[in-house]
Order: sequence, then C-alpha cells, then structure tokens
Amino acid sequence: MPNLSIITSSTIALAGAALLAGCGQAPASEAAAAPLQPQLKVAGASATHPVVVELFQSQGCSSCPPANANVNAIAGRPDVLALSFAVTYWDQLGWKDTFDSPKFTARQWDYANHAGRPQVATPQVILNGGPTIIGHDRRQLDAAMAKAGPARGGPAVSIAGATLNVAAQPGGKPSTVWLVRYDPKSREVAIRAGENNGRTLPHRNIVVDLVDLGSWQGKPSTFQLPAASEPGLLTAVLVQQGKGGPITSAAKV
Repeated sequence: MPNLSIITSSTIALAGAALLAGCGQAPASEAAAAPLQPQLKVAGASATHPVVVELFQSQGCSSCPPANANVNAIAGRPDVLALSFAVTYWDQLGWKDTFDSPKFTARQWDYANHAGRPQVATPQVILNGGPTIIGHDRRQLDAAMAKAGPARGGPAVSIAGATLNVAAQPGGKPSTVWLVRYDPKSREVAIRAGENNGRTLPHRNIVVDLVDLGSWQGKPSTFQLPAASEPGLLTAVLVQQGKGGPITSAAKV
C-alpha cells in the first residue's frame, strides 16, 4: 500500500496541524524480522537508569510488524525501558487497534510539535524523548540505543510504596513527571480487518496507563501513585522537560 496523507477534523483538533502522514507497505526487505543479534548492554544503563525506547505503532499499519518485533525482542532487557504506544489514527483503515488511546496519539504529536515536524507516522521509535528512527532495522535500533545511552541530566527518582520521590537538583529545568504502567506479557491479537487482516500480531510492553503526576520545579517533590487500572502491570516513571522534550530521568520499578 502506498504512503498515505490524511486530513481529518479530529487530527487537526488534536494536533493543531492539518497534515497527518503515516503507514505504508514496507519494502519486502524490511517486512521480515531481522536476525537476532547478540544483545550488548547499553553502557551505563540499568533498571534505575535505562535507555527509554518508545514505539508508536498500530495494529492497522502494515509497516509496523517489523518494528514491533524488534521492540518485542528488547522488551525484557533490564537496561532498556521499552514502551509500546498504540495510536488511533489508522483505525479508519478498517481495524480499530485493541490497545490504542487518544492520549498516546497526543504524546506522539507532542514530540512532533516540539521537534518542528509537521507529521506523525507509524512505526516510529523515539529514544529518551529525542532521537527518532523508524525501528524496522534491528541493527539501526541497537546502534541508536548505544549512542543514546540511558536517560541522563535529571533528578534522582525513587519509589517507596505508593509514593514517588523526586530529588532536588539546583538549576533543574521544570519538568513533567509521568507514571507509566505497561504489560510485560506477550499479548497476541488476531487481526480480522484492515491492512494486517489475517495476521496474529504479538505485542509486549503495551502501555496501559499514562498518568501526568504533576510538575517538578527543581526542589524535592513527592507524588502519590494511583492504583493500576488492571493487575499484572509493571511500573515506570519518567521526568521529561516540557511537552515532548527530552527525558532526563527514568526508572523501572
């Protein structure tokens, strides 16, 4: 299927932009998942200081499965916080993504607007809130993670029970504190319509809850964590400058 450009009133209202570009048929060389490569730990990264890998994808996008497979392959690594966000704007192709949310589409548009990009697209991988790649090429993804390294430059974060503590940092830039809850299990979805009709697509680290906990202004701050919307979810926190800016602190719980 050729690349598409879509203009709808809903996306204009959401993004403040008129152009929405996205999914197309991946070339045959990209459609097959790349052979697994040895997984080398990202230098300096750990569960408390991971590299943040955000995938924006849709079950209705024929170009997404290779990128989805690559992110699935790194989902369990302790040095990586891999998050899969299902967007809404390909639902009109005949299949409504079973995990999508307007919040996730808005997050992708925040990144686009911050970077001055007039479009959003799937698949798209964003590392630490900054560098962007398609995600279909495993070697490119590994290289991008190694280059990005762990999220850095922000305050220390820790969780005790249902309380998140964000440490002081003199001169720290005002930032949004995000709570993310995601499912580490593989969720397999049988697609019954649209571009991926007839395929069963596995998903890992699907984001279920994305909660804006409030603003951090450089001083010691505490935030109360709401209960998860469903059992079995893992928790992560992000400290992010502005709307769609760099992620300076991240931790998996």
